Amino acid sequence: MTAHTLAGGTFQLAEGLPVGRMGYGAMQLAGPGVFGPPADRDAAVAVLREAVELGVNHIDTADFYGPYVTNQIIREALHPYDGLVVVTKVGAVRDAEGAWIHQRSPEQLRAQVHDNLRNLGVDALDVVNLRVGGGDDGHSAVPGSIAEPFLALVEMQQEGLIRHLGISTVNAEQVAEARSIAPIVCVQNAYNVAHREDDELIDSLAAQGIAYVPYFPLGGFSPLQSEVLDAVAARLGATPMAVALAWLLRRSPNILLIPGTSSLGHLRENVAAVSLDLPDDVLDALDALA
Repeated sequence: MTAHTLAGGTFQLAEGLPVGRMGYGAMQLAGPGVFGPPADRDAAVAVLREAVELGVNHIDTADFYGPYVTNQIIREALHPYDGLVVVTKVGAVRDAEGAWIHQRSPEQLRAQVHDNLRNLGVDALDVVNLRVGGGDDGHSAVPGSIAEPFLALVEMQQEGLIRHLGISTVNAEQVAEARSIAPIVCVQNAYNVAHREDDELIDSLAAQGIAYVPYFPLGGFSPLQSEVLDAVAARLGATPMAVALAWLLRRSPNILLIPGTSSLGHLRENVAAVSLDLPDDVLDALDALA
């Protein structure tokens, strides 16, 4: 796969590491509640392979999806990952009932990195995001130093187990703290057209050449906001998800998208968002949602 074929144009995640701005998030390949295996493993493999055929080279994952299940499916479908960038995250595990448990001590993070290496079948991970925060809603930044867990990842980077570092579910102060310790290539936070608390952070990262990877592109919409989005989608002959993704692509050139789905049809609709034109009056209506 060459750079000009990548979905949504390209962004240099790091030197010599171009990624398409339209990526794929693998979370939904696991079973219900992101726990256990999917009902149809062959279908999950097919979705991954189709994503690559559509020009996706940025795959977002985590070993706590399943757990282990999603990374093992990625390995079956895409190994040895020629031309692909697989981005994973650490900072949590799952208990026997599927609950999400924070684990961020240096020893715990090292174990998680080795789990990702083993299940993805690689000697070094392209990018590892340290996922912190969570809060009452599960996806909000929680103030406080992230130096200790981030330094643990830096140590593993120096050992050659990790090529590049990122952080997730963080605030601007934590971004600055991480950057004072070591370079980061991406920040992954909850953000969408209706929830834009990170507007200033996105612009700051863009000026520094750092990617911003929003998750929950349709999360937390009010009924009124959903009605506006639905009306725009109907006018354009697109899905609400495609409209939300197209708006994110227009928002800033450093935004990389990782929509997830277990459906081939939805995958194609999501990737089609890269060519969806949003007229000025539509952009005005969408901007007003915030």
